[in-house]
Amino acid sequence: MQPLIDVGTLARRLYREPAPVLLDVRWNLAGPPGVEAYRRGHLPGAVFVDLDRDVAGEPGAGGRHPLPEPAAFQDAMRRAGVRADRTVVVYDESDSTAAARLWWTLRYFGHDDVRVLDGGFRAWSGAGRPVTADEPAPESGDFTARPGGMPLLDAEGAAAVAREGVLLDARAAERYRGETEPVDPVAGRIPGAVNAPTLGNVDGEGRFLPSLALRERFAAAGATDALDVGCYCGSGVTAAHQILALTLAGVPAALYVGSWSEWITDPSRPTAAG
Repeated sequence: MQPLIDVGTLARRLYREPAPVLLDVRWNLAGPPGVEAYRRGHLPGAVFVDLDRDVAGEPGAGGRHPLPEPAAFQDAMRRAGVRADRTVVVYDESDSTAAARLWWTLRYFGHDDVRVLDGGFRAWSGAGRPVTADEPAPESGDFTARPGGMPLLDAEGAAAVAREGVLLDARAAERYRGETEPVDPVAGRIPGAVNAPTLGNVDGEGRFLPSLALRERFAAAGATDALDVGCYCGSGVTAAHQILALTLAGVPAALYVGSWSEWITDPSRPTAAG
């Protein structure tokens, strides 16, 4: 299943029955809350989904954005109108960082037909497509959360991939090297991890690079379909974007959802820097 959808294709799909379910998951780690942008304007029919509340569990020993409990995620998606037999299209502001985490989570919990709007809200509005501030009241969905639809790593599994395969660190290079850490209390990386910053997956407009360019990019980091590949970041959000890019490149990969923010909760786990 092609995980991306472009503006023109989505515009045509919205006027055919059954129309896709649209989910707006605009989010920024530094704020302001994404719902503010949603209320100023969004795609017609789109329902806002809060990444912190709906797409992640409570922060703690499992990291800053651990997996939500299946029942909680199921309830959130049903409130948003998600149905098992309808395509779901997710989008954020432009670069698909948050949208990819929702894409991955829906896929992990068993929805097989989820697309990410390439270029997000900015691409849609920039193409002159309609935008509204009207908030829909969707009918309750019937989505049932069934875990296991996407490969998942825990801390032990991530360490094993770093030793025996390729573990990609999706954070900025200075965080990977441990030169700065603006969010978590410990700087550094998982030993053996290879840096491939997420923003290298998209162009200046936030659209994903062509599949061949992505495949070449990951091959240069040692990540190919001939090896076990895993991804992590600070809290499992931008690493989901890396999983999406790897999917476009034809490279299967597993997500370490807890990521660095979980790794460092156990002081016995080694860290590296430099």
